[in-house]
Amino acid sequence: MAPSDDTANNARAILFILAGVFFISINDMLIKLLSGGYPLHQMVFVRSAIGICVSLVILRYEGGVAMLRTSTPGLHLVRALLIVIANMTFFAALAVMPLGAATALFFVAPLFITLLAIPVLGETVGKHRMTAILIGLLGVAVMMAPGVDWGGIPRLSLLLPVAAAFCYAGMQVLTRKLGAKSAASAMAVYIQATFILVSVCFFVVAGDGRFAEGVESESLVFLLRAWVWPPVEDWWKFGLLGVLSAVVGYALSQAYRIGDAATVASYEYTGLPIAIFWGWIVFGEIPSLPMLAGTALIAGAGLYVFARERQRARPLSAARPQRRP
Repeated sequence: MAPSDDTANNARAILFILAGVFFISINDMLIKLLSGGYPLHQMVFVRSAIGICVSLVILRYEGGVAMLRTSTPGLHLVRALLIVIANMTFFAALAVMPLGAATALFFVAPLFITLLAIPVLGETVGKHRMTAILIGLLGVAVMMAPGVDWGGIPRLSLLLPVAAAFCYAGMQVLTRKLGAKSAASAMAVYIQATFILVSVCFFVVAGDGRFAEGVESESLVFLLRAWVWPPVEDWWKFGLLGVLSAVVGYALSQAYRIGDAATVASYEYTGLPIAIFWGWIVFGEIPSLPMLAGTALIAGAGLYVFARERQRARPLSAARPQRRP
C-alpha cells in the first residue's frame, strides 16, 4: 500500500529538518571558531551576502522573483528583525559559552512559545503543559545555579541564549497569529536581506571598532570590534558560512511548510547532542553534571510539550520558523 500524502510529506519534512539542524550545528561551530578574531556583524554580512545569492538561485526554481511579492511586508519585517535579534544574542553567547550549553539554553524557546500563546493567541494551556514549562525552566535554573562552575563566564552572559529563545518564540507566535504564507526560498531572501541591512548599519556605526575600546565583556567585544580583512586561509570558512546560511534557511522553512509542525519541531532536539559533540571535538568542552542535568530537563520538557500539542491536534508552533539561518 502506498503511503498517504501526509505520511510522505512528513517523511520529507523530517529529512529537511535533520539536514537543517546538522548544518546549523556546523554554522554555530564555525562562528564560535571565528569569534576570537572577527566582529559578529562582519561575519553576518559576509554569510548573508553569499546566502542571499544562493537563496535567489533557489527562488528562481520555485517560481521566480514574483514569489517575493507579499501582502504583509510589515509582518515579514518584524518577523525578520526578531530572527536577527535572536541570532545576534545567540552568537554573542557562543563567544563566551560552551557550544552545547548555549544550544541547550536556547531550546527553552518551545516553552516560551507555549507561554506567549496564552496572551497573544488566547490559547488555553492545561496543567500538563504548564508543568512541563516549569520543569524546563527548572532546567535553566539548574544550569545557572550559583554553585555551577562556568569558568569565569559572567552570569549575565548566560541570559543571552535565553533572550535569543524568547525573541525566536515571539517570532513564532506572531507569524502564526498573522498567518504569513510564502515560499520557503522567498522567506529565506527576506531574512538574508534583513541581516545584510542590520550588519551594514553596525558597520557604519561601529565598524572602526571605537566602541570596543576598553570594553571587558567578550560578548560585547565580539559585537563591536573593528572589521578585519580575513587571511586567505579563512576565506573558505566565510564562504561555507554563507552557503550554510542559505541552505539552513531553506531547509527549515521547507520542513515546516510540508510537515506537521509538532512532529517536525521535535526533531530539532537532535541539535543538542550534535552541539555537545562539536563542543567536545573542536573546543575540548566537557559538560559538567549540572549542565547535562539542565539540558535533560529542558529537552524533556520541550519534547513533552510537542507530544501534548500533537495529541491535541492544535500545535502552538504551527508557524514556519527560521530558527538560526
